[in-house]
Parts: sequence; structure tokens; C-alpha cells
Amino acid sequence: MKIAIVKLSALGDIVHAMVALQFIKAALPDSEIDWIVEAGFAGVIEHNPHVNRVLTVNLKALKSNKAAIFSEIAKVRGYAAANYDLVIDAQGLIKSALVARLLSANCVGFDRDSIREKFAAWFYRETVAFPYDANTIDRNVAVLTQPLGLDIGPDRILAKQPFLYFTPPTAELNEYFAPDQANVILVIGSTWASRNYPLEQYLRVIFGLEANMLICWGSQQEHWMAQWLAERSLARPLPKLSFNDLKAAIARCDLLIGNDTGPTHMAWGLNRPSITLFGPTPVSRVYQTAINKVLKSPSVVDPFKLNKLDFSINQIKADSVVELARSLLPARAKSQPG
Repeated sequence: MKIAIVKLSALGDIVHAMVALQFIKAALPDSEIDWIVEAGFAGVIEHNPHVNRVLTVNLKALKSNKAAIFSEIAKVRGYAAANYDLVIDAQGLIKSALVARLLSANCVGFDRDSIREKFAAWFYRETVAFPYDANTIDRNVAVLTQPLGLDIGPDRILAKQPFLYFTPPTAELNEYFAPDQANVILVIGSTWASRNYPLEQYLRVIFGLEANMLICWGSQQEHWMAQWLAERSLARPLPKLSFNDLKAAIARCDLLIGNDTGPTHMAWGLNRPSITLFGPTPVSRVYQTAINKVLKSPSVVDPFKLNKLDFSINQIKADSVVELARSLLPARAKSQPG
């Protein structure tokens, strides 16, 4: 059976959908699975043994070059030559639904009451109903497995195998990771300013833990933020990492602490301990486990209408982060005196 999965972006959403792959391959070991993704995120999926081909599009470029739509359509039509038995749109946007429909008339996605862009459901031959405000991971698993006749419950998701794969990193990570201390990675940036935990609070977390503190960054703004922390503490910014090397780094850490953003969710995908800090977004975006915890600000979140001006993440106390971190770290990482 040839299956195409359409999940174009973003990083965290792709991670939350990828968990379904292991269940599909366990039930249908002879299936061939291709994944269609925005070119900038292809590295997240690469090296996964459950994916035959990672096929890229560049729909984001259409914002500045609308004429490129014709080449993108031609590209997707070329992918359709694989003659897929089933195409599943796990994104639920009009653009992803269009891609799915171009790949095959036999395409499936969420029904109109389960997605933000309701018109997308008109492109599917069959639909899957799953509440829009339900757990994000459950939603992704449902839309990817139910069309195949599979019923994957939370118990199986909780017992998942790590599913982010990588090759030996090109970055010299050995010089950053300490052999005699717990290694903690901080993820300090995100796409919204209101999702970001304040740097001053991160600084208190750094001082509160006796560990080798490493800072992950992606943009120039995040690099400045990482340097700000490094200038005031012993924390060290990691080099700018490819997705392959980011996966390798997170797989080595003893704990990751970060905002509700893609690299933070990668820790869950790699079965590494994590603390996700939530302000304006709902905690239903993640699974909480024995090693994957959340701290939520006191604000009430409407999952149907997120408030980008909700800066309540500032109210999460650094002491609470430190206390939770200590419970997740190896015994060698202890709170510093004073």
C-alpha cells in the first residue's frame, strides 16, 4: 500500500504527527510511506526508517513570489505519479488540502468541525471527526491511523519508541556536553514573544541548578538572547545547529527546559526529560508523562482563539521551574546553595 502524508509545517506539529508512523508500520509493515513537507522542515523527518521518501514543497515562498505557484503545482503533480492508494492531510489547511487533492482523489482529512480552515474539508473524499480542542497528539494520531482501520489509544502513545532519527552530527557537540555533570538544554525562543519565558527568569533557573547549562537558538534574535544569558552566567550557547544536529544534541541532554515550541517538543519525540512552559497556549498540545512535565501560567486559554497578547508566562516562578527540574535530573544535579 502506498501512502502519502501531507504535513507541511511547523516543527512541533510535524513532531506530533510523526509519532503515528511507528504504529502504521507495525500494522502495515509492507506499506510505503512518503511525507510531503515544506522544504525548510525536511530535516526533521530525514533518516526516519518508516518513511520511504521525504518530498518537499515551497509554498511559503508564494507569499513573495505568487508566480511560483505553477511550478509548485507541477512539482506536486509529479509526485502524484507514484499512484498513491491513500493520501492523508494531517494539516487541515486549505493549502495542504489542495496538495492532498492534487496527489490523489482518494484523500482523507479532518471534517469541517475539526479544523480551523473549514473549507479544506471539501477537498477530501473521506473525513475524520476529532474535536479541534482535543489533545494535539491524539488528533494527529487519529487522522493518520483511523483511515487505515487502526485504533491507537493513549496507552500505546505513552509507550512509544523514540521516533526522531539522525546521523552523526557535523557540529562538535563533545566540547559542549560535560561528562561529569547533568547537561540541561534551554530553548529560549519561539514564534510569539508572548510564548517566551523572560530571560531574567531563565537566568534564575541557570543559577538555581548545578548543571552544565546549554542554550539552543535558531534566529539572530535568539542568538542575541543566548549571548545575553551567557554574559551573565556560565551557560553556553550551542552553535547554530541543523535539524540533524539538533536531534543529536537533544538526544544527549539530561533535561530540556523550553517554551511551547518545536525544539521543546522534540525532547518528547526522543524520550528525553523535558519541562514545557506554557503561557498563551493550551497544555493539551503535549503529552505529560513521568519525564515530560509542564508548567502553565494562571491565564485561561481559549484554544479556538489564542491571545498573542497574553504574557502570563512571566508569572511562572523560576523557583517552580528549578524545583521541577531537580525532580527530573539525575542525582548529580543539585540545587546550588543560596
